[in-house]
Amino acid sequence: MSTRLPNLVVFDLDYTLWDLWIDTHVTDKNNVNEVLDKYNRPISFYEHIPQILHRLRTAGVTFAAASRTSAPTLARSALNLLLVPPMDDSGSKEGPVKAIEFFDQLEIYPGSKLTHFKRLHKKMGIPYSEMLFFDDEHRNREVEELGVTFHLVQNGLDDRTRHPVEVVDDVAGWSLT
Repeated sequence: MSTRLPNLVVFDLDYTLWDLWIDTHVTDKNNVNEVLDKYNRPISFYEHIPQILHRLRTAGVTFAAASRTSAPTLARSALNLLLVPPMDDSGSKEGPVKAIEFFDQLEIYPGSKLTHFKRLHKKMGIPYSEMLFFDDEHRNREVEELGVTFHLVQNGLDDRTRHPVEVVDDVAGWSLT
């Protein structure tokens, strides 16, 4: 088995990293690490997202977000305001980091995910075959036409789904070990 990871892991946002549609559930009255939905309930990432982001970053993987939301400003704002706590087992004295700092590229706007990935490819120069995409919508499997590896996440990335690093271990021969 290969010991390579993909060069780029791309995450959809809505119902993949958090449990809502940013364009229908969130208002623009938010503060650092306190993003509220339209009912004034706090929103956050699914439980395991911080650990997933840290593990993949530690492994040297590049990140991008690809979202077809009709509220790109709110999505970017949420990523800028939500804080990712340090890894539990790191022993580090570092504080939380803005979620947006984990992402090397953001493609957040309405339209086909094919457009998002064509732009990622053009901007980053990473071959499609080196991209792994997590999304909750089956229709976005269309990116496989480009050579992107697609993983459908039906209930968000949390304890109800396989950890993305485990998926990376299995998909296209990539492995952490």
